[in-house]
Amino acid sequence: MKNTHISIALLVTMLVSTFNLIFAQTEDEIPGKGLDRIVAVVGNELILESDIELLYHSQEEVALQSVSKEQAKCIILEDHLFQKLLISQAKVDSVEVSADQIDDELDRRMRFFVSQVGSEKELEAYYGKSIAEMKGEFRERIENQLLVQKMRAKTTENVTITPAEVKAYFDGIPQDSLPYINSEIEIAQIVKMPPISEEEKQRVKDKLEGLRKRIVNGESFGDLAYMYSEDPGSAKKDGELGAVDRGALVPEFEAVAFNLKGDEVSELIETEFGYHIMQLIERIGNRVNVRHILVIPKVSSADLTNARIMLDSLQQSLLTDTLTFDEIAEKFSDDVATKLNGGKLLNPQTGSTKFEPTEIEPMLLFTIDKLKVGQVSEPVLMRTADGKQAYRLVKVTKRTDPHRASLKLDYQKIQAAALEEKKSHAITRWIAKKQGDTYIKIDPAFKGCTFTNSWSGI
Repeated sequence: MKNTHISIALLVTMLVSTFNLIFAQTEDEIPGKGLDRIVAVVGNELILESDIELLYHSQEEVALQSVSKEQAKCIILEDHLFQKLLISQAKVDSVEVSADQIDDELDRRMRFFVSQVGSEKELEAYYGKSIAEMKGEFRERIENQLLVQKMRAKTTENVTITPAEVKAYFDGIPQDSLPYINSEIEIAQIVKMPPISEEEKQRVKDKLEGLRKRIVNGESFGDLAYMYSEDPGSAKKDGELGAVDRGALVPEFEAVAFNLKGDEVSELIETEFGYHIMQLIERIGNRVNVRHILVIPKVSSADLTNARIMLDSLQQSLLTDTLTFDEIAEKFSDDVATKLNGGKLLNPQTGSTKFEPTEIEPMLLFTIDKLKVGQVSEPVLMRTADGKQAYRLVKVTKRTDPHRASLKLDYQKIQAAALEEKKSHAITRWIAKKQGDTYIKIDPAFKGCTFTNSWSGI
């Protein structure tokens, strides 16, 4: 519920490359440009010189570190050629994306931009456009991007790879060119969440009921939210969450938010975060802005101690081999996300069970630093994703030292790389095949380009 705030001065540095590609500029805003001109045609799709210039100048600092200015523009042009060929073929094949898909992607991107700026009003003020106008100007680009994604996936949907092909790919890499793989660790856990006592729940309810009564009797919701709400992201904004789309809030909270009227103050709401009361600020269609006060029930020290004692006894069971770690995780762990897969943690960045040390939270890394493979820690205090205290046992199930890539140790990484190469070859064949059926014309000014694929039409 917390927004990241940045100054408008920093906004230019952070978002200019993205928005320059979203919102049309006049041609005299492009460095070195006068009237725009067509530099390539693919089917009925046009590539303008401004398309190349805008992307080049938004990435100029990075591009010039690795290739010349001319080759950087050639790379950009080839990417545009491929995208336009995908879009052209999508129209031939009657491949479409739905209006709902486009709307969802527009909403997702606008939420991101708003979160970076701080509010919709600041974003609208900076660009001098309403959110609706921005979406309207962005819509065709989003539709084309979704079409490109859909068609690209279609061109490689039947590409698979066998273990023999993975081995052949690996064997084809010179030994001195094998990538260096950082140390990786696989971790499993058994979590015990102390229960919240009924007395504590009642204390929180009574506190919120008292605050609600004060608001109904005339005190400012915002002032009380600032003083008493335990949501750090919204408390300093008088409890205001900012306008959000339907589906962006947890169900129990959202159901009440979209049913409030006027300046009505809600009854108490229980969610996974704690207990809330809220007040409507504004609702427009499927967007709502509310302010709320959150109070989080606290775990008693006695219940926290009981959780640690229980994990102590489970650890003893492991030491005496009466139960396996996997069995204990499934039967006793309170972490729904890991209990059914042996307690194994998933890396949110990669979706795999492997973590590099830099991807592990500091306290957990400190816990596992001296554990041997197969060793289980003592019960250690942790905080869950929603900020609650708990205890857990942690086990290192696998650890590798930094090394050159190995088929035995790094099969999944090598398999992924081999599959990507095979997909790249499939795309090259697809481009070659479709060029014969598609009108392509490229400005002679680009005849000196070294393209990855052999494009006709120059």
